[in-house]
Amino acid sequence: MKDNPRVRGRLDSLDESDYHFTCPIVKGEILYGIGRLPAGKRRQDLEQRAHKLFADVQCDPIPENVSDTYAQIKVAVQQQGTSLGECDLWIAATALALDAILVASDSDYQRIIGLGLRFENWEI
Repeated sequence: MKDNPRVRGRLDSLDESDYHFTCPIVKGEILYGIGRLPAGKRRQDLEQRAHKLFADVQCDPIPENVSDTYAQIKVAVQQQGTSLGECDLWIAATALALDAILVASDSDYQRIIGLGLRFENWEI
């Protein structure tokens, strides 16, 4: 959503065989953030960007087995004495369960790389 040229370049360089998607939790987080904004140009610009993003990137349903991975991650994170937001836990669990690479700029995900999460920040 930040309109970062590096991220756009990475997306544009993906092959057709590089399956990329988002999940309903990410889509919901984006729409929630936009919905909280007051009416105006910034909100309108973000709504347009989100519409384009969701037209370009498929939103796949979350498989049932993600719930098992979510529970394992949440227990492990609590045992480490750290925490992650609920949405971040579900997003990470989705990536882990699907053996997908999680692409995000949120460094909080690095706390669970030791659990097998493959994480990339395309902004750097």
